[in-house]
Amino acid sequence: MNKELDFVKDMFDSIAPRYDFLNHLLSMRQDTVWRTQMVRAAALQKGSRVLDVACGTCDVALEVNYQTRGSSQIFGLDFSFGMLRLGKEKLMKMKNENISLLNADALNLPFKHQIFDAVFIAFGIRNIIDRQRAVTAFCKALKNGGRLAVLELTTPEKGFFRSLYLLYFQRILPLIGSFFSKHHNAYTYLPESVLKFPPPIEFSKIMRQAGFENIRFKQMTFGIVTLFIGTKP
Repeated sequence: MNKELDFVKDMFDSIAPRYDFLNHLLSMRQDTVWRTQMVRAAALQKGSRVLDVACGTCDVALEVNYQTRGSSQIFGLDFSFGMLRLGKEKLMKMKNENISLLNADALNLPFKHQIFDAVFIAFGIRNIIDRQRAVTAFCKALKNGGRLAVLELTTPEKGFFRSLYLLYFQRILPLIGSFFSKHHNAYTYLPESVLKFPPPIEFSKIMRQAGFENIRFKQMTFGIVTLFIGTKP
């Protein structure tokens, strides 16, 4: 594991206890709307087998479970023990037995090829250095006709809202985040990682090179979040 990956893992372990609270606060609760739209866009059938990569505290996995009325077999994967521990507590509190959690790396998925109907990753792909390798691994894990859904923070392209967004994201958000999480680097890393993330058209090319077809993306909330959907042929 390289130093950058170690830093990201330690950071998520550290901020895990306040992660859900800060997600809701800093997004003004839009994160729940984004996740709902993400799962809906995957058009899951009842009885689907689903992988949620970088599952965090299981919000996407729980939304999948809700939308498929508890009929899906769901695997949540994360490299942060801190996040998984909180996710496990959440599942136990809700008495959910459809979601299985694994501590693993997105670049080394512990599954056979062609076994999932859908793969989700929300706010996690930008933390993976080798995105091409990760998206290719997701494609291999999917059955033919399976879908990949990627939800990621992005930067508005131009105009007044871009300037306002950058002011909030680079100056105000790190102050709020560090105050509540007590991790001063985490919410400085966040805007830096988002600004480095490729524009939607460029990321769509990564998905295409990995083997996906019918790729489409939808920019939401003035472009601060983008949802990508691709299908394995």
